[in-house]
Amino acid sequence: MVWAMADETLSVPFDEDSYYQDPAGFFAQLRESCPIAPVQMPDSRRMWVVTRYADVRGALTDPRLGKDVHRFPGRSLSWPSEAVGLHAHMLHRDGPDHTRLRRLVQQAFTPRRVAQLRPRVEEIVAGLLDEMAAARGGTIDLLDAYARPLPITVLFELLGVPTPDRAWTTAAVLDYDDRAKSERVVRELAAYITDLVAAKRAEPGDDLISALVRARDDSGHDGAEAQLSDVELLSAIFQLIMAGFDTTVNLIASGTLALLMHPQQAARLRKDPSLLPAAVEELLRFTNPLNHATDRFTTEDTPIGDVVVPTGEWVLLATSSANRDPAQYPDPDRLDVGRDTSGHLAFGHGIHYCLGAPLARMEAEVALGALLARFPELSLAVPREELRWRPTSLMNGLRSLPVRVA
Repeated sequence: MVWAMADETLSVPFDEDSYYQDPAGFFAQLRESCPIAPVQMPDSRRMWVVTRYADVRGALTDPRLGKDVHRFPGRSLSWPSEAVGLHAHMLHRDGPDHTRLRRLVQQAFTPRRVAQLRPRVEEIVAGLLDEMAAARGGTIDLLDAYARPLPITVLFELLGVPTPDRAWTTAAVLDYDDRAKSERVVRELAAYITDLVAAKRAEPGDDLISALVRARDDSGHDGAEAQLSDVELLSAIFQLIMAGFDTTVNLIASGTLALLMHPQQAARLRKDPSLLPAAVEELLRFTNPLNHATDRFTTEDTPIGDVVVPTGEWVLLATSSANRDPAQYPDPDRLDVGRDTSGHLAFGHGIHYCLGAPLARMEAEVALGALLARFPELSLAVPREELRWRPTSLMNGLRSLPVRVA
């Protein structure tokens, strides 16, 4: 066991070219040379980057890695969103609080509920493909025309966000990428969600926000402990809006790109659509809609692999690197839609495993299967090297995906 030194920090380039445009290559270098290494991040924080599959999977379930910054050792920290009361969601909670909040939301994402949503997803997909067909012979941005509208429409219908508000809300989520705009976005979303909760309280519907409002208003009666506080209610809705469609957008767009770059694999799926569920798992592993898990910190000296990370250090668990670890997946940089991807970490692992995973899988399966069948001659409209990715550490998402519709 090696004890890490407090003054050790690797001078690893962490900029748009070395990381944002090629995270797989960035993490591969670390995985091969320094699989558990302190790296200076763009926001000046030092983070211990963990890149091997076994280490990442083990750390995702280690209770010594905390997420609630109010538990940060030795000093009091707060979330930027705390100023407007949008910080108290399950991604920022540990232990019993996380379990309580998750239980209130997970009913919307059960396999049975997702199966009930499938006909509506197929209907939305068919409409979007009809619109794409009108552009035959031309070029479109698949992100704007297909990969983004599907998950956004499904999410907003599930939540109960009124149709006139959806364009503004989508723009707000996209603006959040820009650090100069993120504070404004959080303030505006706080005001909007507060008004939306009031509207659902006055006129509830058959949607998730109305259900959460009922959980808040019906709890705490007769001396019972409240299930949900006002701040937790607003925070839960904020989290669902911010995280609910971005990863699926990335999966559909990057999954399409991967298949365009591997036409033999696309041909396999057209010939045998029964491979689609396995293909979605392989595309999750191969494209990794998230580069890494959300931030964690050590609440005490914590062994990770053969290194002991000191108390009070930030830890970045590179799930995308774990999914390309040759010790877990032979020839990991090869796309194989028939591969056994058991245990991939694209949705995380442990108590923070992605709540919307069943919905994301189903949407991607329907979207990719229908796209392959409807447009077998779809092709990339620009050289692969001209594509650019969003300059965010967490999200592994394309800025655009120009394609020719044949």
